[in-house]
Amino acid sequence: MKEILERLASGKLDIDEAERLLKSESILEFDNVAQFDIKRNERTGFPEAVFSPSKDYEDLLTIITKYLENSDDDLIITKLSPERYDRILNDLGENSFIFDYNKKAQILIIRKSISKKETIAKIGIITAGTSDIGIAEEARVIVEEGGCEAITSYDIGVAGIHRLFPQIAHMTKEGVRAFIVCAGMEGALPSVVAGLVDVPVIAVPTSVGYGVGEGGRVALDAMLQSCAPGIAVVNIDNGFGAGVFALTIVKSD
Repeated sequence: MKEILERLASGKLDIDEAERLLKSESILEFDNVAQFDIKRNERTGFPEAVFSPSKDYEDLLTIITKYLENSDDDLIITKLSPERYDRILNDLGENSFIFDYNKKAQILIIRKSISKKETIAKIGIITAGTSDIGIAEEARVIVEEGGCEAITSYDIGVAGIHRLFPQIAHMTKEGVRAFIVCAGMEGALPSVVAGLVDVPVIAVPTSVGYGVGEGGRVALDAMLQSCAPGIAVVNIDNGFGAGVFALTIVKSD
């Protein structure tokens, strides 16, 4: 970057050419396996993340190794099975990295160092049932990685709706800036929450269900069709996306 800026200052590059070079410098290509946006944290406020399930293990290990060699940011690995985590820990464990793995969320954050982050806001995270907790935990990890405090309450769905109201009241009193609501089956909970609060609700359909609700499509359609205003809907089982969107909301003020 310094070389490009020096060439710009000396008149050897025009502004447009310098911009193109700076953009190209922010992309790393790893052994023809992956291209990484190593400046994403500087540009968007959130570091690069890797979706792991569809990747060959050796390719995944190459991506992790090369990224850590070229960036000081944390690296997030999503949907990582415990078996793959054990292999990664075995292959990289002798290095001076810090491994933070949440088994319920199946998400791994690899850090080069621990730094205390100032809490910028509070986010409420709710699940309809215990089967939705893994997706909610994925959102919680992301919210906390981004510098927010997560206030969680799990298993308070519409099947026993009396459980919901005290938790919503508590989170509102705590000043949460957004709610992440995870639900499978018929996906009704985000609509109920949105009818009670005056902050954004991020609805996360989960793949929990059976019969017509199997795979989460019914929950997704119900959330998209909600008549309660103030809801944004992410994809099925996308706790990561919900967490990043919540961070975007609180950081936009």
